[in-house]
Amino acid sequence: MSDRLTVAKTYKLYIGGKFPRSESGRSYPVADAKGTFLANAAQGSRKDARDAVAAARKAFDAWSGATAYNRGQVLYRVAEVLEGRREQFISEVATSEGVPAKKAQSLVDTAIDRWVWYAGWTDKIAAVLGSSNPVAGPYFSFSTPEPTGVVAVLAPQQSSLLGLVSVIAPVIASGNTCVVITSQDRPLPAITLSEVLATSDVPGGVVNIITGRTAEIAPWLASHADVNALDLTGAPDSLRADLERAAAGTVKRVLRTKPNEDFTATPDMSRLRAYLETKTVWHPMGV
Repeated sequence: MSDRLTVAKTYKLYIGGKFPRSESGRSYPVADAKGTFLANAAQGSRKDARDAVAAARKAFDAWSGATAYNRGQVLYRVAEVLEGRREQFISEVATSEGVPAKKAQSLVDTAIDRWVWYAGWTDKIAAVLGSSNPVAGPYFSFSTPEPTGVVAVLAPQQSSLLGLVSVIAPVIASGNTCVVITSQDRPLPAITLSEVLATSDVPGGVVNIITGRTAEIAPWLASHADVNALDLTGAPDSLRADLERAAAGTVKRVLRTKPNEDFTATPDMSRLRAYLETKTVWHPMGV
């Protein structure tokens, strides 16, 4: 019996709840930590980024308008599906990051727990960050947190799943939608996460995932007028200043992150706060 030729898989992008090929038709090889070829990933383009922003904007009103309790249910469902594909994620994290299976298992379990943690915050954000303000006069004054809009997220380059979950979950837990550029060299866990999102209750367009060259795609998102915030976590050091200047041109919120952030540490509320704006309402008291 003759040996058969293995058919290499070419993965697609995840935009608007669908899996399109890159508009450019390009792809690039993905290797494991030892340099062994694994698969091909779509190499996203400027047009793909624009399509992803349009999808995120289209999904924003319904997602931000959903009840916080409902968003929590949706996020928890994602954690359930993640749990169901736990073994696949362990294999992909071990292969992508070159860590032992036991370490990969710990990272995947922490990522699932992290998603549950943010799911639990959805209906508590307003209580913790909102307030009833003391005023002089016959008025009520309330301050409530509201989502910023579309967030462009440059995913961590090294932490292929735990870091990815740690930057996506707070964005959507707080009612925003996002466009994510994955780790350039370790995209497979992000691609599998997109399959999880597609088969869970997350509406299409809430999370859009683009694989490819971060340095090529990020400047277009930083300067895009319909992107409201930018997370620089996975940006190369050489590009950060230019991205901040581009973001300033459209008055974006910019999340500056710590170098070599430890995603295994227990998170605080900083990422939830990063993409919220405070709205204050005055209302006359009834007689």
